[in-house]
Amino acid sequence: MTLGSAGSSVVVPRNFRLLEELERGEKGIGDGTVSYGMDDGDDIYMRSWTGTIIGPHNSVHESRIYQLKLFCDKDYPEKPPSVRFHSRINMTCINRDTGVVEPKKFAVLGNWQREYTMEHILTQLKKEMAASHNRKLAQPPEGTYF
Repeated sequence: MTLGSAGSSVVVPRNFRLLEELERGEKGIGDGTVSYGMDDGDDIYMRSWTGTIIGPHNSVHESRIYQLKLFCDKDYPEKPPSVRFHSRINMTCINRDTGVVEPKKFAVLGNWQREYTMEHILTQLKKEMAASHNRKLAQPPEGTYF
């Protein structure tokens, strides 16, 4: 996030940015089908996060609850967090053995921009679940994990 006018800009420091994201995640996002927060409230570097996506309607994911892990390294938000599904899921952008969201197959991570947020990642993953190439894929049993 940058602030400024007339060509000048101020880069918001990493921890301020993450505090803003934490506050937004705690308030809830949109219709409540996507949420996120810190794994460990004592982690002063704010690296480890948990996300939740409730599957979109009219897809094999409908009403399923998916848990994800996001890891914001020291270079976040200049570089994207690593994202991994904890819940088993079958999608074209997810490694079937590890649950890792593959940046080469998921444009939000592959074409990362500093303005993107964890909320953006999660909402785009939910949209990807509803995409024609993912909405009808056979899924692992509910309640199974990587």
